[in-house]
Amino acid sequence: MKILVTGAAGFIGFHLSRRLVSEGHEVIGFDNINDYYSVDLKYDRLEELGVIKDSITCNTLIDSSDNENFQFIKADLEDKSTIDHLFREEDFDIVINLAAQAGVRYSLKDPYRYIDSNIIGFLNLLESARHHSLKHFIYASSSSVYGANTNMPFSTSDNVDHPMSLYAASKKSNELMAHTYSNLFNIPTTGLRFFTVYGPWGRPDMALFLFAEAMLDNEPIDVFNYGKMERDFTYIDDIVEGIVRLIPKPPTSNTVWTGSDPDPATSFAPYRVFNIGNSNPVKLMDFIHEIEKQLGVEAEKNMLPIQPGDVPKTWAEVDDFFSYTNFKPRVGIEEGIKEFIGWYKSYFIERKQQNPVLPS
Repeated sequence: MKILVTGAAGFIGFHLSRRLVSEGHEVIGFDNINDYYSVDLKYDRLEELGVIKDSITCNTLIDSSDNENFQFIKADLEDKSTIDHLFREEDFDIVINLAAQAGVRYSLKDPYRYIDSNIIGFLNLLESARHHSLKHFIYASSSSVYGANTNMPFSTSDNVDHPMSLYAASKKSNELMAHTYSNLFNIPTTGLRFFTVYGPWGRPDMALFLFAEAMLDNEPIDVFNYGKMERDFTYIDDIVEGIVRLIPKPPTSNTVWTGSDPDPATSFAPYRVFNIGNSNPVKLMDFIHEIEKQLGVEAEKNMLPIQPGDVPKTWAEVDDFFSYTNFKPRVGIEEGIKEFIGWYKSYFIERKQQNPVLPS
């Protein structure tokens, strides 16, 4: 199939693109390579896909030098004309939207980026999709949508109307927008609420990366909520496997759906929302201890209060996802952290030795 993967230079998009290309799909990667974190890491991910930095020109499709079935375009989701042109020329079977302005805490600093990318950009994709016969439109939501909800584990049948950050609100908005287009234009849409994704080539603003970097530099780590946090850490390979299994399974109408007792995760329209998480929340202090064990160092810890927009615990209920795909994430933190540390030592430390001022 011909598949558009937005956010292809990002963490999940890179891994997914590599997997899809290996399976013989024709993939077009899309990313604006913004500076939310180091663009060097993003360009190096693209190089792994055969796209060299010096060959990239804005709004122009670039062929991979290594994979004949991968192309890349650097552009903004907010650029409607480029999106429209791409859809007209390429006739996609599948769209997987992983592009977004990420980060809960950053949304307090620059809220407009979240509206531009996560709302306007998402609308541009939906608008182009309505004029083309897509088999499936898959998009990244987030566990952040659960906000102030304290029911555990988080279920897609829960109310998610009390977001704790603009990032969370933008992701909930995506789900509402997708449902509208599924209803009005019969576009099969699936939203995926990711739970704390980690692994090799991960984001430098995430806890695992920040902790490992600080520990290896003999610097203290910031531990929020005085360590009383739990996260449903989910390894990147499990996330990619879940997406791949969903691609050939577009949602259909839930024939027993009723407006008098509405199920938020399904609809009379071809619409679904799933959690993808390990369904095994890990205490933050246990997570830190595992990093210490893998690195052979003990971290100096700055114990701090919880940050605005953050929540103390996440936990994914994934029974419906398992029933739909016959897959449950299975990589535990011991294996996952080991894989990340191996990658970090082989890649990032070597780069920092070559360039000591390399930004994170």
